[in-house]
Amino acid sequence: MAAPIAIHRPSPTGGRQVTIQGQIAGLAYTDADVVEFLRRAGLPDAADLLDQADWVEWRGGRAHHYEAA
Repeated sequence: MAAPIAIHRPSPTGGRQVTIQGQIAGLAYTDADVVEFLRRAGLPDAADLLDQADWVEWRGGRAHHYEAA
């Protein structure tokens, strides 16, 4: 089963698109942005999920890095 949260590869201008169950949540520039998107989606303890592969898939680039590709 695929992780419900995907943090996509860094964009050419910086930031990473975040999708939750296939729906675009926004463009994150930091882990705090991701946590806020997840909080808005109903996951109040989202910071604890960022390194759990069954919840979050980091696609392209290194996890927790948001600099331009």
